[in-house]
Amino acid sequence: MNKEVAIIGGSASGFFTASLLAKQGIDVRVFEASDRIKPPERSLIVTDFMSDVLGSLCDDIVVNRIRHFEFFSDGRVGVISLRRPDLVIGRSGLIQRLAEEAKRNGAKILTGHRFLGLKSEGKKIDFTVSFNGNGEHIEDSAEVLVGADGTFSRVAKEGGWPATKTVSLVQAVVELPRDIAPDTARIWFIPKETPYFYWLMPHSKTHGVVGLVGEDKGKARMVLDEFLATKGLMAEGYQEAIIPLYTRWIPNHKKLGENDIYLVGDAAGHVKVSTVGGVVTGFRGAMGVAEAILDGGSSRKLKALHTELDLHKFVRKVLNRFTQVEYCSLLDLLTPETKRTLGRFHRDETPKLLINLLLKQPRLILLGLRALIRA
Repeated sequence: MNKEVAIIGGSASGFFTASLLAKQGIDVRVFEASDRIKPPERSLIVTDFMSDVLGSLCDDIVVNRIRHFEFFSDGRVGVISLRRPDLVIGRSGLIQRLAEEAKRNGAKILTGHRFLGLKSEGKKIDFTVSFNGNGEHIEDSAEVLVGADGTFSRVAKEGGWPATKTVSLVQAVVELPRDIAPDTARIWFIPKETPYFYWLMPHSKTHGVVGLVGEDKGKARMVLDEFLATKGLMAEGYQEAIIPLYTRWIPNHKKLGENDIYLVGDAAGHVKVSTVGGVVTGFRGAMGVAEAILDGGSSRKLKALHTELDLHKFVRKVLNRFTQVEYCSLLDLLTPETKRTLGRFHRDETPKLLINLLLKQPRLILLGLRALIRA
């Protein structure tokens, strides 16, 4: 196959897509607006699905491993131990490593090239980029264009995709409290303050991040600061991001004349709305896009991702209706068998997790139905 593929955006999913395609001999170019591959740092927690995908490539970018989760709700505490530990990584290091791997596999990376627009004439998609912000416009073309340019994707806008609803993620870097082990993360459910949750995620033996998801960036920072004060913690710095909110599956492929445009990662809105995590789902979307380009058709991987994201949407719909009382009831239902099930299956294999969880603890169905009916 001699297709030319242009990927717009040096994101994790963009570089991973480039690597997969280049490894198969595809002519791949990645256009990144920044003049160097060094995105803002943000601590991320992912399941060990990332190890399954990247193998030893990710070994030295893992800064911590989380083996236990402590859940709190109005005096109730539930502890879950993971059979396979979650991985804490730095976003910047991950993207840099994926860029190196894509280049090693044969992809060309062009930094300082900002995508401006596109059109389709004949057998290729023509697109325009500006070089190094100096006003010089460069015309280029490819048979396949992949938008991996993040939440506010210019490719998505030019291709006619609808704008994506977003939420704000704010994390404060803090010194770890003395009563927490570095291999343990904490989750607090306080629905009157956030429909999501607060988290404390250690990224070293001494420090971690406390985070919050909110609809408004300024309000989220204020609410987070108030929470830190109640816990006696002081922010040493902040990490922030605008995250796309998955509301429904939107096909991430369009035809433009005789050619193809795909979206991947945050540009496609492939983020688990239950936790607003998008690294693993971005990888899965990248594998699906690569499969579709190489096979010239549909992708079973994208269909599986569709199912996964819809299940996370359902879980979030239920949890958004939980009161403090129901979160307390949820923790009361964490029997030893239920905890083992939660520790056995991770959140990136939701169908298996939900089926096994409901078989072990059917009262969870009644708890969720009660919240939905009341709402």
